[in-house]
Amino acid sequence: MRDDAELLSAHAAGDRGAFEELIRRHQSRLWAVALRTLGDREEAADALQDALLSAHRSAARFRGESAVTTWLHRIVVNACLDRVRRRQARPTVPLPESGPDEPSTDTDRDTPMLVRAALAELPAEQRAALVLVDVQGYPVAEAARILGVAEGTIKSRCARGRARLAVLLGHLRNPSLLDDVS
Repeated sequence: MRDDAELLSAHAAGDRGAFEELIRRHQSRLWAVALRTLGDREEAADALQDALLSAHRSAARFRGESAVTTWLHRIVVNACLDRVRRRQARPTVPLPESGPDEPSTDTDRDTPMLVRAALAELPAEQRAALVLVDVQGYPVAEAARILGVAEGTIKSRCARGRARLAVLLGHLRNPSLLDDVS
């Protein structure tokens, strides 16, 4: 079995199946990063497709300064951040929710949706750091390599993101806080 670097080199040399094998190995984690970073399945699918096309085209320029998986994750995160920036440049008005304005009492069912919505409220850089470290379980050093920033930057982005999430999701721990939000 060839390792990731060998597969990428083989792809750059013209082996048509090498890139497919490489992506098959990492697709689920790359998809998870895209989905959790963007919070929308369609946006994540588009970002992942953009990222994989970019990786496919730029494989010959891979310098080997990091692991192939780090390089792939970096491309996916960049594609996601590009989409976030474009989305912020053309804001949309959400459609009104149908149904009552009262908050749902079925918090077990709503919690994942609330967490995704809260993540979407974070700045893109904080969200990307939190997804890599807290959701995907990457060590801070690896997340720093993926995002191309210092480890301290990852730590501060995670700390700020966690603090903001605590405010946004505090009502899940203490339902009486909903009165303050309403």
